[in-house]
Amino acid sequence: MKIIKDPVHGYVEVEDFALALLDSPALQRLRYIKQLGFSYLVYPGANHTRFEHSLGTMFLAGVASRRFGLSDDEHKLVVSAALLHDIGHGPFSHAGEPLMEKFLQRTHDDIECILTDHTKNILRESGIDPVEVSYLVKGNHSLSSIIHGDLDVDRMDYILRDAYYTGAPYGSVDVQRLIRHLIRTSEGTVMDENGVNAAESLLIARTMMRPTVYFHHVSRIGESMFQLAVLEHFKDSEKNLYSSFFGMDDATCMQALRGSENPVARDIALRIYERRLYKRALYVGTDLVSSSLIDKRIPLEKCREFASMIASLVGLKPHEVLVDIPLIPKEMSLGVKVENQRTLAGVKDLSPRIQTLNETRLDQWRLGVYTLPEFRQEVAEAASEVLHIKKQTRQHTLF
Repeated sequence: MKIIKDPVHGYVEVEDFALALLDSPALQRLRYIKQLGFSYLVYPGANHTRFEHSLGTMFLAGVASRRFGLSDDEHKLVVSAALLHDIGHGPFSHAGEPLMEKFLQRTHDDIECILTDHTKNILRESGIDPVEVSYLVKGNHSLSSIIHGDLDVDRMDYILRDAYYTGAPYGSVDVQRLIRHLIRTSEGTVMDENGVNAAESLLIARTMMRPTVYFHHVSRIGESMFQLAVLEHFKDSEKNLYSSFFGMDDATCMQALRGSENPVARDIALRIYERRLYKRALYVGTDLVSSSLIDKRIPLEKCREFASMIASLVGLKPHEVLVDIPLIPKEMSLGVKVENQRTLAGVKDLSPRIQTLNETRLDQWRLGVYTLPEFRQEVAEAASEVLHIKKQTRQHTLF
């Protein structure tokens, strides 16, 4: 057993069966992938990595495993899955997810196709089935709710860790107490009613960090610029290079973009490196946006089509306009086991705050149109026409 000092959880014990996984190339690569993508452009301290997060998730998965009284084999399975759950991430974490889906037709949860023989052998030597690990990470296993859900150990760790490294004042959550009130059932993980207050604290933190950290407009601009740089770079790349590109770490990826044969990719990569970012021309909530842009997921290609139309109206080049239309956040929910009753109640039935939080998350949503600083006014007007944005009130004006 090895003991590692973690700034969030203190001393973390790594069991013998997990040590070889921890030292494997798949895990070590995560040392060089930022947990929060481009949030470092906003918060200078946000340089923590997927490796640290995976270690923390493994620790909390072990706590949950003991809480549920899992067998030794189940414990090993859950802890291994928690340690490996993020190895599918491409450079800059979630910033590359839409690109990965477009070019590789997979998400970061699809790890079965990227598990190397080396990693599989490590798992098998400990009596762990690699396929079962993949199913658990994907969410297709009876134990998946431990690392998949509104109150899973994955979220518990990243909220604490992201708050710690950004300095956001919302991360004071007692996750140990939270785990003690979780109950494993045939329907997944639920909570006893005495844990509702602890659950609220985590969901409040998650909600408050959305606009200040996860969806901060500068982070979104950085992500949008990165995605455009990759799209331009791939215009001059062979299809068989897609997999190797998404297997890069952050630094190698940026070096590839800065040395790209495509001049647009090179220029945008340099802008990100020097923090010469695009600015907001339009940044509006659901009250001003057509339902056609909210009711369904808008693919990256459609956003680029919108951007080209806007650019054409004001005489700009297509790459000088970015359109960012995030998914509408889904409602947070959790089954709660009420004492002396056999049925489950929804957490929002016991806590009116949860409904308020879900409404708040919807209010936080923003559609963004970004461009070079000198073209903001013209682009805002053209974007309003192309995207059928309702007339803005003063509070939505950014100038």
